[in-house]
Amino acid sequence: MSKVLIIGAGGVGTVVAHKCALNSDVFTEIMLASRTKSKCDKIAGDIKEMHGVDIQTAAVDADKVPELVALIKAFGPKMIINVALPYQDLTIMDACLETGVHYLDTANYEPKDVAKFEYSWQWAYQERFKEAGLMALLGCGFDPGVTQAFTSYANKHYFDEMHYLDIIDCNAGDHGKAFATNFNPEINIREITQPGRYWENGEWIEIPAMSIHKAIDYPNIGEKESYVLYHEELESLVKNFPTLKRARFWMTFGQAYITHLQVLENVGMTSIAPIKFQGMDIVPLEFLKAVLPAPESLGENYTGQTSIGCQIKGIKDGKDRTYYIWNNCHHAEAYKEVKSQAVSYTTGVPAMIGAMLMLTNEEWMKPGVYNVEELNPDPFMHLLNTHGLPWNEKVDIELPHTY
Repeated sequence: MSKVLIIGAGGVGTVVAHKCALNSDVFTEIMLASRTKSKCDKIAGDIKEMHGVDIQTAAVDADKVPELVALIKAFGPKMIINVALPYQDLTIMDACLETGVHYLDTANYEPKDVAKFEYSWQWAYQERFKEAGLMALLGCGFDPGVTQAFTSYANKHYFDEMHYLDIIDCNAGDHGKAFATNFNPEINIREITQPGRYWENGEWIEIPAMSIHKAIDYPNIGEKESYVLYHEELESLVKNFPTLKRARFWMTFGQAYITHLQVLENVGMTSIAPIKFQGMDIVPLEFLKAVLPAPESLGENYTGQTSIGCQIKGIKDGKDRTYYIWNNCHHAEAYKEVKSQAVSYTTGVPAMIGAMLMLTNEEWMKPGVYNVEELNPDPFMHLLNTHGLPWNEKVDIELPHTY
């Protein structure tokens, strides 16, 4: 039906490529491109061996619009799935505008030299994409992505007004490494070492990093210490659901992980400010990334599962209502299907689903720049159940938060 170009050959790119190949009736021709073609070739080999599907590969520097434009023109895709680095979102969007192809990503733009991420840079593309008759779907992973579909689904089917939202994210898996991050180390560490933020009563409340935490009980896992972070989907959710009085994002971290991170931070290894080393400028965090295990290498022998969901309190028919919707994903099952761990799987599968809907569902293809919650959640929720991320829900139960 359509050609698709996937940019990025890390853990998430691996999952997206496999899942697109498993749905070759929609994605009739697939190209996987990254700076390092050999990584693409390895993934293509696995896909051929496991699923009997041929995909093309290419090298491209996603920092350079002319290189992107040349590749897009040579391959001729209908859309791009961007699972490269968030620093590269804008160059890829520029290339899409220049070549007339649709765009999807899983994480919002952030400048390389500032530990800050927000949607303003990408929302600014709204008129250009609209005028070009092109669509850009932002943040279509799990969180962001599925968590926004969960919230939209709750709002559509269970609430007249949502007042309190808590997104809770637990990885209870064990990869056997002393210290490793489950997605790009550079992005992961920048995200959790910056100050936390949450929305309350019409304003953002900033807190020291990891300063608010408590134990939360996760389905089939149990209680895990969970910390309030700032996460990008909060920015669009409070914009698109203005009845929310408070919105927070919680993520679990083990004590060993926090201890490692504190030591690395104390000795300057998480800094993004360049330093001189043997006559060269190096960024400590980039060096740290180079010596840590690559996220795509963690899948084999990874045990346990993730649990990510939304807990919401609001009003329905004049009465208080609570709602909890979540997905649990097993690392071992993800590896068996697509040779990846569950964190990459839960990001890559929704990216494939979002692309599938853009290509096959008229409701999900309209000119402009959109976040997931701005689209009808029902077809997305259906495809989660049929493509490996089944969800569960409970209504009017006691939630672990104060209101």
